[in-house]
Amino acid sequence: MEFDTKFEPHYGEAVPVADGLLRLTVNNPGPFTFHGTNSYILGTDTLAIVDPGPEDEAHYAALLKAIAGRPVSHIFVSHTHRDHSPLAARLKADTGALVLAEGPHRSVRPLRIGEINPLDASADTEFAPDHALADDELVQGDGWAVRAIHTPGHCANHVAFAIEDTGILLSADHVMAWATSIVAPPDGAMSDFMASLDRLATRDDAIYHTGHGGPVTNPRAFVRGLRTHRKMRERAILERLKAGDRTIPDIVTAIYRDTDPRLHGAAALSVLAHLEDLVARDLVAAEPEPSIDAVYRLA
Repeated sequence: MEFDTKFEPHYGEAVPVADGLLRLTVNNPGPFTFHGTNSYILGTDTLAIVDPGPEDEAHYAALLKAIAGRPVSHIFVSHTHRDHSPLAARLKADTGALVLAEGPHRSVRPLRIGEINPLDASADTEFAPDHALADDELVQGDGWAVRAIHTPGHCANHVAFAIEDTGILLSADHVMAWATSIVAPPDGAMSDFMASLDRLATRDDAIYHTGHGGPVTNPRAFVRGLRTHRKMRERAILERLKAGDRTIPDIVTAIYRDTDPRLHGAAALSVLAHLEDLVARDLVAAEPEPSIDAVYRLA
């Protein structure tokens, strides 16, 4: 799987990426955000903002500068991680726009006994949309229309936005050119992620503009590659179990040995997501049940 890490963020500057579509990148680089979170401004007269971003004064000032006094009718939020959704409330207060998302933040499943959600700090639990978007719902704006495509996996309430009649999909964190999306229980589920990839593979979008980094310019081939990448990771986990590994830390040490150590915690959650899926498919057994600390074996 080849990833494209070429990207110039142009912090504070609204960059045209298509007719009537601007990208504005937050200066919040990191191992999980790459160069930063991308916000998008859609329209020419009355606007929509997609993923306004985190609470960041410089980014908010740059958003207002790019809006340039034009009315904002809609604020679309792809999911409720703190690098994407918190500025929605402030932007709504200043513009009167309608906030749309799949729903409030939630986990894919309840916490198990003794389990602590390591992702709590990244969740925007205060977010509440004005309107909950149904799957495949079409929202009409001033010279644009956006279709909501539910894509759970990275997050239970993740949704991508197709800009009708343009071939553009705003894929947020579900598919990105620079790296694979993190799927980390209990926020996300590997079975959901794979099903969402399968769904996107049936579409004929020409380009994805993403939540971090640059665009995906050959979406169908890239999505197929992502699916293959995940299946290879699944096979690697099964091979480690066959070789005698019994814990997630042992598996991570073996198959993520070339990965930035700062990402090993996320890698462990990704392995857990795969193992939860493998247990559900009766290919792996867990004692006592799937968790970071469980003992695993082939079923």
